[in-house]
Amino acid sequence: MSQTLSSRTKTLGFTVAALLAFAANSVFCRMALKEGAIDASGFTVIRLLSGVVMFVVLLSLRKTDTTKKPSVRAGRWWAAMLLFLYAVTFSFAYISLDAGTGALVLFGAVQITMIVASLLSGNRLRAFEWLGLAISSAGLVYLVYPTITTPSVWGFLLMCGSGVAWGLYTLAGRGSTNPIGDTAVNFALTIPFVVVLALLTLSSISVSVEGVVLAMLSGALASAFGYAIWYTALTGLSVTEAAVVQLLVPVIAAMGGVVFVSEPITARLVIASVLVLGGIYSVVVGRSRLAQKRT
Repeated sequence: MSQTLSSRTKTLGFTVAALLAFAANSVFCRMALKEGAIDASGFTVIRLLSGVVMFVVLLSLRKTDTTKKPSVRAGRWWAAMLLFLYAVTFSFAYISLDAGTGALVLFGAVQITMIVASLLSGNRLRAFEWLGLAISSAGLVYLVYPTITTPSVWGFLLMCGSGVAWGLYTLAGRGSTNPIGDTAVNFALTIPFVVVLALLTLSSISVSVEGVVLAMLSGALASAFGYAIWYTALTGLSVTEAAVVQLLVPVIAAMGGVVFVSEPITARLVIASVLVLGGIYSVVVGRSRLAQKRT
C-alpha cells in the first residue's frame, strides 16, 4: 500500500513539474511570436536545436546506464517526426490565432486524439472518466471564452495538426523505460527536419536578440526538461489521466500572469480552475478506486 502511495506521489510530482514547463513554454511562445520578436520558422529551428544542445550537455554529465541505452529504431523516428510536426505547426498557427482560441483548439485536438486512440485500442472509458473530461473541458472553455474569436481556416488547421501530433507523441512515450535518453534521441532526430525547414525558409527568417533568447529558453528549459519529465510521468498515468491533466496548462499559465505580471484574480479564473481541477479529481480518484477494487 505504501509503495503504491509513493509511486502515485512521484507521478503527481513529475506531472505537476511537466505541466509547469508546458505553461512556461506557452508564455515563451506567446512573448516571442505575438510580439514579433522572431518569426515562426526561426523560433522552431532555435527551439529544437536548443533542446538538442541541452541534452548533449545533460547526458555528458550523467552516468549512462548501458542497460537502458536508447536505440535509434523506427519508433524513434516516428516520435521525432511527431515532435517536429507539433513544434512547427504550433509556431505557425500561433501567428494567426489569439491565445484563447489557440488553447481551445490545441487542447481540444489533444483530448480527442488521445481518447479516440484509447477507444480504438480497446479501452472502455468509465462514466466517471467521461464526466471528468466533460467538467474539465467545460472549465477550459469558460476560461478562454472571452478571448475566443473566429479563427482563420489556416490557423485552425495548423493548430489542430499540432494537437494531434502532440497527442500521438504523448502516446508514443507511455512505454518509455528511459525518459531522458528517449527524449534526447527524439530531439536529436529532429535535426534533419530542422535543416530542411531552415533551408526552405532561409530568406524569410527574421530574428532579434529577445526572440533568440525566448526560443532558447523554450527549447532548452521548457521543452527539453519538460518533455523528459512528461515521459517520466506517463509511466504512472493512464491515457485518460494523461489527456485530462493537460487541460491544467492554460489555467497554470493564467495563474502565472497573476503571480508574475500582477494580473487580477478574476472570478472567471477561480471558477475555471475549480472546474478543471474537479474534472481531473473525478478521473484520478475514480481510477484509483477502480484499481483498489480490482486488487
